[in-house]
Amino acid sequence: MNNRIGYCGLDCEACDAYLATLHDDQALREKTAKLWAELNHAPILPEHIHCEGCRSEGVKTLFCESLCEIRRCALEKGVATCGGCPDMEACPVVGEILSHYPEALKNLRDLRE
Repeated sequence: MNNRIGYCGLDCEACDAYLATLHDDQALREKTAKLWAELNHAPILPEHIHCEGCRSEGVKTLFCESLCEIRRCALEKGVATCGGCPDMEACPVVGEILSHYPEALKNLRDLRE
């Protein structure tokens, strides 16, 4: 199973936080922190942008580690991703992601096979 596909189906390898961590790219950290702070109306700083993927054993952003409802739910249910949950397609927790990112739904379905 691809550990770079998040619990929600998004591809961590396409995430700017993951890429900034992988390449130790300070400019990308700063750009990502600024964007995420604006989008989330939260004080997100460049030093918060360190992540090796939400399903990896490595470092995660504060959001992915502690605040993500999707990750918390999957861990509580003991599923590798939301694709392992029988309620996935009707789930309001992951539904917002799946409605905006059809590739996430495809990734979750592909992981089930």
